[in-house]
Amino acid sequence: MDLRQLTLDAGTHTGSRQERRFLVLFLPSWATDYLKRADPRLAAAPLALYERIKGGLRLAAVDAAAARAGLSIGQNLADARAMLPDLVVREMERPLLEAAFADFADWHSNASPLVAVMTDLAGFGDLVLDITGVAHLFGGERAMLRSLLTRLRDLGYTVAGAVAPTIGAAWAVSHFARSQVVEMGDLEAVLDTLPVAALRLDPAQIAGLTQMGLKSIGQLRQRERKPLQARFGLSLLTRIDQAFGLVEERMTPRLPVAERYAERRFADPIGLMDDVLMTTHDLAIQLGIRLEAEGLGAQAFHLLLYRVDHKVMALSVNSARLTRDPEHIGKLFSNRSERLEGEYDAGFGIDMIRLAVSSVGELDAAQLGVFAVDDGAADLDQLQDRMSSRLGSLAVLRTQFQASHIPERAARLVPAIAGSGGEQYQARPDLQRPLRLLPVPEPIAINAEVPDGLPASMIWRRVSYKLIRASGPERLGAEWWRTGQRLQLVSPEPHRKPESAPYTPNLVLFNPEAVTRDYYVAEDGEGRRFWIFRDGLYALGLTPTWYLHGFFA
Repeated sequence: MDLRQLTLDAGTHTGSRQERRFLVLFLPSWATDYLKRADPRLAAAPLALYERIKGGLRLAAVDAAAARAGLSIGQNLADARAMLPDLVVREMERPLLEAAFADFADWHSNASPLVAVMTDLAGFGDLVLDITGVAHLFGGERAMLRSLLTRLRDLGYTVAGAVAPTIGAAWAVSHFARSQVVEMGDLEAVLDTLPVAALRLDPAQIAGLTQMGLKSIGQLRQRERKPLQARFGLSLLTRIDQAFGLVEERMTPRLPVAERYAERRFADPIGLMDDVLMTTHDLAIQLGIRLEAEGLGAQAFHLLLYRVDHKVMALSVNSARLTRDPEHIGKLFSNRSERLEGEYDAGFGIDMIRLAVSSVGELDAAQLGVFAVDDGAADLDQLQDRMSSRLGSLAVLRTQFQASHIPERAARLVPAIAGSGGEQYQARPDLQRPLRLLPVPEPIAINAEVPDGLPASMIWRRVSYKLIRASGPERLGAEWWRTGQRLQLVSPEPHRKPESAPYTPNLVLFNPEAVTRDYYVAEDGEGRRFWIFRDGLYALGLTPTWYLHGFFA
């Protein structure tokens, strides 16, 4: 069975599934076009970019004028200058161009939320958009393709594009045919006429196929699969199957996919922050109505501002609890915008704004009655959200108790807007703890009538304090599971011979007396109350150390 029959069978088998549609944009001179837009002085003469390849300087990108003069990628730089004396050359900064092209790709999410950079052959130059279900917003696929191509050409980019049911087919048509929309029924007729290079093969595979006289995809599909796989590898068959839809090719979107969002396009671009915030409030109302209908709320909100100069500004805020209140969402962005100061730059204007939500969860409607009691918890959460938006998430903290009885481990500070992350540990209310805890316990000198008796005086920071009363001790044992040490193994029986004793590994044994703490509450003559502890026990000739850990009111 040949490849053509396989494609026909697969098309019959998968016909019941929903057909996806992909739009691929091919920008062959994107690197030089981008630099010309950034520096208009480069537009007066042909431009080429070079980089060091195999020890020599060779052209890595050329603009349309240089290409018409006969220059090509891979050509020696010295030969290119000899052919075109007025050629302007710049060294290629590939990481910079790849990062700029990634931002350029994000800008196209105003047409479709699913946008990816195709890096099969290069780090920049090819974009793929999943336009399934969104083309009707532009008046159809042909109108959408024409709109995107016109927009890029008006910005000064050389671009071609195609729409097809597979990514491979759209890429092939955009590179080796005129810009067009390809339907599933016309897929074979269009692809069979294209050269084998349209399958995104590596140069060695293309050269081998050319030597065999296989120049078009139609000729290649007439050959048996097993000999082709034996000579060119499985990747060749995979590319064919991907182009014709036998094997699904997935894209990796650059921006997280937001299932719930609202957007607004403007006939005339806007630039003032006040206009942006007003639009954000309107979009929050639309999202709130949709979330309420689904019984949901959200904690993360993302505002995307699409500028007319192919750049995207993103602004994200979070709330402590699930919410869908438009007023609260609008105030979060309003407070967050105050921190932007001089960073906000609308450029030549903003032509679209999108508000998306994530971290979605169930949020039931609350019914208020005449006997309802407002405990203020919701108002406190909203206050923390607004303070965090204005001052920063790390500037507003709250105490979170931990499952530990060691004082310095019993609590930690976390951002106030951080999620609870499940059931919270509750502190024991019966434990007596000081109002102020020192960051690190400080050593002190203690005098006592007997070693295990109550302290009578102490010296802290070279100052002596006479203690008139004290209570305790409260003994805190060691948390051996945190020390990384092992418990003591059972020792051999005394009557056994040494050679018959069980094997005991040479490990550090856990000593519960070494880190046992006895805490006391001590008060001096002036009413000051101290929280002190003894680290260790009086045993085996060891003298434990005393520390001051905190102060009571």
